[in-house]
Amino acid sequence: MEYIIFLVSMAALIKGADYVVDEAERIAHHYKISHFVIGATIVALGTSLPEMAASVFASMDNKSDLAVSNVIGSTIFNFALVLGVVFIIAKNMTPKRDMFAKDSAWSLFPILVFLVVGFDGEISRFEGFIYILMMGAYLIFLTNNADALGSEINEDLIKEDFDWKSTGFWLGFGLILVIVGANYTIDSASIIARSFGVSEWLIGLILIAFGTSLPELVVCVQAARKNNADMILGNIIGSNVANFTIVLGAAALVNPLKVDFATNAFDIMSALIVTIMVVFIAANKLYNKSSGIVLLLVLALVLGNSVKTI
Repeated sequence: MEYIIFLVSMAALIKGADYVVDEAERIAHHYKISHFVIGATIVALGTSLPEMAASVFASMDNKSDLAVSNVIGSTIFNFALVLGVVFIIAKNMTPKRDMFAKDSAWSLFPILVFLVVGFDGEISRFEGFIYILMMGAYLIFLTNNADALGSEINEDLIKEDFDWKSTGFWLGFGLILVIVGANYTIDSASIIARSFGVSEWLIGLILIAFGTSLPELVVCVQAARKNNADMILGNIIGSNVANFTIVLGAAALVNPLKVDFATNAFDIMSALIVTIMVVFIAANKLYNKSSGIVLLLVLALVLGNSVKTI
């Protein structure tokens, strides 16, 4: 039965992601808003809801390790797996936005702040609130930079009839399918994993992080099929900003989060390293298959170490 649930939930996830990409693109064209901004706000926040739900519920159960490792793992999967796969399958990855000049700092700031505020072994409620304010600052930054990006809008789509009721319905329906599909995928995969005797630690650190990254993966793969590089990179960068701000912030507001740097040093440093790698890729515009292969190899090393330490 769990295998059927897994397949159905994956199908819902894929179809929902298709709706999200289509309607987000329609909104971008109608309002002459950059694909990057739409990807980094509506799509990124929507696909980050599974991470938020997992970490908030973990915090409510006083499972700080799960709440934090979900964010760390999701960052690794988003950058290494999602971008790795997209770089390999995309036929054209030439974003119009200069990702390095405009957005690299936002990729690094949240994780660097995490290293600072978590160094004492705890992320307090006040620090969680500061994290949420950081997401607000990022949204303001995107809004202030939106007008300069209007040149990438397709004039033919602007002329199409636009109905907010229809677009809003399908966008909301798509996000619901993505989130519900991801949650059932996680639950069913966890049950299947336990049936094979896989440890709870491995499920929490890798499987749940992978499961909550599925929306980003599916949305980005669908966008890659449409050669929408700005949507892809906007979604990934926005999702990781959301993971280290709203997700960690909301979880810390529920309960202060304990951070065990000694135990989780490898995973935390891996998240930092893949973030630096993506900034390097953006700086040199290395959006190609070679970069994708390197990112996937780094992910393989991380997973291999995690399995070895069980």
